[in-house]
Amino acid sequence: MLMSFHIAVASVLWMMATMQTPLAQPTQSAPTLERIRGTTIGAIDLAKTEAWYTQWLDQKVRERGNVTKEMAASWGAPNSAGRSFIVFSTDAHPDVFIRAVAVDPVPGYRALTTWGWNAIEIIIDDIEALHARLKNSPFEFIGQPASLGLRYPTIHAMQVKGPSEEVLYLTTETGDRTKSSLPLPGALVGRPFIMVVAGPDIETMRSWYADAFNMMRQPINPSLATLTRTAQAAPAEAAYTISLLSMAQHGNMLQLDGFPSGPKARPSALGQLPPGVAMTSFDVKSLDALKLKYLATPQKLGGTAYGNARVATVAGTAGELIELIEAKMGG
Repeated sequence: MLMSFHIAVASVLWMMATMQTPLAQPTQSAPTLERIRGTTIGAIDLAKTEAWYTQWLDQKVRERGNVTKEMAASWGAPNSAGRSFIVFSTDAHPDVFIRAVAVDPVPGYRALTTWGWNAIEIIIDDIEALHARLKNSPFEFIGQPASLGLRYPTIHAMQVKGPSEEVLYLTTETGDRTKSSLPLPGALVGRPFIMVVAGPDIETMRSWYADAFNMMRQPINPSLATLTRTAQAAPAEAAYTISLLSMAQHGNMLQLDGFPSGPKARPSALGQLPPGVAMTSFDVKSLDALKLKYLATPQKLGGTAYGNARVATVAGTAGELIELIEAKMGG
């Protein structure tokens, strides 16, 4: 019985979204967010992050370095300049990265209790095999493997917490993957395919993403939000909401979580990236076409994450950092 309450918030969202048709609106062109290119963790302990992700989640180190002044300025985090970083990816999806950037500790910060990026959902191949592996790992389980239930019994998910309070949803399709809305994993551990962002006003968040990136509005639904409710010690009457936005490429989505009163903006050390899931990077075709107010002038950046593409960052309505990479489109 308890296992059913630990279904990933993203999985609940996926079920709700697929049970209903999109809101009535004119036919529109494809979203300008092509896909999730990567995600950045504000890491309290970089060595521990490297050890956990490489040993237990099949991540390979692709690059080590120090944040340049140009990168830090682009993120609106000037005091991140000079900080060490590591870029990881799996062999199955080498061009979709998880980056860890060293940050100073923020006393009292806990996962799922603030606005901003709250979780990374990663597609996996075999949930029982990964569960057996992670039981021996230092990752903290906050949700045991469970299916979506009667309507979508073939979708299974579990949730863990990493060394910097970052939450990972680990999700698999156990049925016919050729007909699934989920992407193919390609290996036991695949790539991030849903990024979870929370804020105080889900309608404002949905409108902003829909307008900024030409994304089709999906319904806003009530959410059990069991993991989040527990993390926030919220009363039973606290109302949580949820919605989904799809990107241009199959299997790339945003989950929007509407929080009740109580949570606040993510704290961070002065001028640094925030701890936990700090930023999400997306592929786009044209920065100039988006007409957004960037934190700094778009510029070309080198390294594994960028490949000398033009890059710019914008802040969403909940303060979340959205890094846009003007790059050749991959799969």
